[in-house]
Amino acid sequence: MLEMIINPKRAERRPWEMFFIGLFYATVSLLLVSFVFSKDSVLSAYGGILVVTFTVICSMPFIYYMIKSEEGKDVVISDEGKLLKEHSKAIKAFMWLFLGFVVAFAFWYLILPGYTTTNFNAQIKVFCAINSPANFNYCIEQQGISPVTGDVTKARLVMNIFANNIYVLIFTLLFSLAFGAGAIFVLAWNASVIAAAVGIFSKSSLVRLPLGIFRYMIHGIPEIGAYFVGALAGGIVSVAVIRKDLQGERMWRILEDALLLIIIAVVVLFLASLVEVFITPLLF
Repeated sequence: MLEMIINPKRAERRPWEMFFIGLFYATVSLLLVSFVFSKDSVLSAYGGILVVTFTVICSMPFIYYMIKSEEGKDVVISDEGKLLKEHSKAIKAFMWLFLGFVVAFAFWYLILPGYTTTNFNAQIKVFCAINSPANFNYCIEQQGISPVTGDVTKARLVMNIFANNIYVLIFTLLFSLAFGAGAIFVLAWNASVIAAAVGIFSKSSLVRLPLGIFRYMIHGIPEIGAYFVGALAGGIVSVAVIRKDLQGERMWRILEDALLLIIIAVVVLFLASLVEVFITPLLF
């Protein structure tokens, strides 16, 4: 029933509406885990994964039909420029959906502090593993940000971040190839990790929430946008296989479009790495 809230055609015309859909899906998932599954002594240990799982379940129908619609465009549109313009509408809808996830997760992270260790247990561990590997246990206990130590040049840091982003892109691409809309799990997971980081940065203050979102979205928007582009590329090929469109001239048109999307995703990820290393630290 939730998939009837909005359809792909309307989302392309008014992509900003997906922000509120993302808010709704993430909120429903968080409240469900908070007030139902957190009472279970076993399932509460996996609250962070359950939140993402329910968010994916809510989003899957929309993502699948959106990707199916984009694959159909590959069959009928031969002009690559026009095709990319059409794909950009879907990417905008995905990005608004993702932003809705982040804002909702971060908001409830601050509003329900008593459920934070349940709803974001896995996300906090990932955050600490990335930002404070030398003091991992202390970071988890304090749920704070510890400075990263070590003599690492900015050029090396850019390459490390870029390599990690490429790894996530490959994982997203493989998920979308194998499951069509399966990449939404990777993207919902990233939204929850970013939200946990925003919550930690905001230090339990709603006043600091917009600043925290801005701090991580400076490089997060192009980064996640690249993941969505990769997911769209893999999803288009996956749907084309299901619909038996990979034959003759249509096959080369679809594969060429998918390859171009992947190249665009890689370039955007590299630019996002530069922003994360050189621009974000100047502002925060």
